Parts: sequence; structure tokens; C-alpha cells
Amino acid sequence: MGTALMEARAVGKSFDSGDVLVDVSLRVERGEVHCLLGDNGAGKSTLIKILCGVHAPSRGTLRFEGRDVVFASPREALDCGIAAVYQDLALLPLMSITRNFFLAREPVRGRGPFRRVDWRRARAVAQGALHDLGVDVRDPRRAVGTLSGGERQSLAIARAVHFGAKLLILDEPTAALGVVQTTRVLRMVRRLRDRGLGIVLITHNVRHACAVGDRFSVLDRGRLRGTFARDAIEVDALQDLMAGGQSVDAWTRELG
Repeated sequence: MGTALMEARAVGKSFDSGDVLVDVSLRVERGEVHCLLGDNGAGKSTLIKILCGVHAPSRGTLRFEGRDVVFASPREALDCGIAAVYQDLALLPLMSITRNFFLAREPVRGRGPFRRVDWRRARAVAQGALHDLGVDVRDPRRAVGTLSGGERQSLAIARAVHFGAKLLILDEPTAALGVVQTTRVLRMVRRLRDRGLGIVLITHNVRHACAVGDRFSVLDRGRLRGTFARDAIEVDALQDLMAGGQSVDAWTRELG
């Protein structure tokens, strides 16, 4: 195999309460959707925070585009090309689509004391970036609070891609969405993969993962239970691994 876009090698993380991650290795290729699965408390959030610079690993190494990296902050990871879209989306509902898209990075024109925001260009860029991902917004001056959940998710993703993300980390992007909006977001994930981005998709929903995933890694209480190619494991087997190795059917029978 060639040089991976991102590698985590034997990464561990300890807090005062003890080990949260133990010897976790993960490899993400360009043009791949790598799904990270696990129950609550499995360590998914800690791992993605290490990948995007929120936490430093206690042990192990990170490599990005073939070189060792150490991130002191999320800004350093973002400058390197790693962007995370969390469940809260970091959007301001009362501000416009355009303002949320740029958030203090608006294009300007003029010089010196005559510098000012080029709002016409800003609106065109925001509208075009969303259109490229299959979302048509008639008026980018609309407040974000008027958008649907799927449209907000699309805005957060389009913003990350526009500002240079090579590795996109999506934290439960379909968790609060309906069926139609979920389909649109998953279709967008496929489109970004086809453009050559590496995507880490964190989800509890195995069927959503299987709809777009190329590889699947399952975490259980801070340890990696395995990484599987798409054609190497069935949906039910993934679900059972997430349940700690016990069949979901067995749980269902036990409950009633």
C-alpha cells in the first residue's frame, strides 16, 4: 500500500481516571470513507479529538501525508488539512448563511482604510460551494436558523471543504436527521469521497455506515476490536461487535 493520508499508530490516551484509549491504530486513505463505530464510552470522541488536535496522545504517533505530526491545537490540524464537523456544527442560527460560511474569513476588496468586505463575492462563493455539494440555496442572506438539519450539516461540511480540508471528520452527521435529510447527507459523503477526500465517519448507525463506508473500525472500551474492508464483514456482525460481541438478537430475546 502507498502512503496513507492519515495514520494513527498504537495511540493511547490517559486521563486522571485511567486509560481511555489503548494501542489504537487507524489508517485512512485518500478517497476513502473510514467508518468509526462503537457504543457510548468506546473512545470514539477521544480518538477524533486526538486526530484533530484537541488532545495530544499520551502514547503512539500520528502521521499525516507520510510525515510525523504533533498538533498543539485544532488550528494547527486545520492548517495541515484536517477538519472536524461536530454534532453542534459550530453555526450561529441568527447569522446569515454567508456569515456562517466565512466566520471572520470573508473576502475583502480595496486597500488600507478603504478595505471592506466583498459581500457580493462572499455570497457567490458560499452559494457555489453549497451547490457543488448538491444543496441549492436561493438566498445566502437567509438566517441559518431557517435551514433544515440536513442543510445545516451541508453548510458546515461545505465550509470545511472550501477552506482546504483533505481529511474530513464527521461526528454523527445523521444522528438528528430524518430519512430524506439523512439520504442527502450520505450522498454528499459519497461525492466528497469521489473527489479524493479522506473521510472519517463516526456513527452509531451501522446501516448508515454500510451505505457509504469502504472500511470499518470498531472501538470497544478504548480498544480496537478490528478493522474490516467493506466486503469482509456483514452488517449483523458489525452490529454484534458494537454490542461487545453479544448478538443483538440475543439481547432482544433476553429483553422479551
